[in-house]
Amino acid sequence: METSKQEAWNTPSQPRQENKKVLAGIMGIIFGYLGIHKFILGYTQEGIIQVVISIVTCGLGGIIGFIEGIIYLTKSDEEFYQTYQVGKKGWF
Repeated sequence: METSKQEAWNTPSQPRQENKKVLAGIMGIIFGYLGIHKFILGYTQEGIIQVVISIVTCGLGGIIGFIEGIIYLTKSDEEFYQTYQVGKKGWF
């Protein structure tokens, strides 16, 4: 007779929220002109707009990504999660 008993070490205590703050922040600072931080967060349209802005401004539009990367890293984990992953705030 088999029971469907799970072992304690294999059972999550609470569902884990996927937080992409550090990755998106670092990518925003380093590769902000490519909009990689936008694609990481699932903002495809904003990522494409970021690439176009960078092409049109010869890379000067990358300052937007740099600033967003700093903003991402200075927010608390919960605030970042609620703002950018739950609330889907695309810009700043």
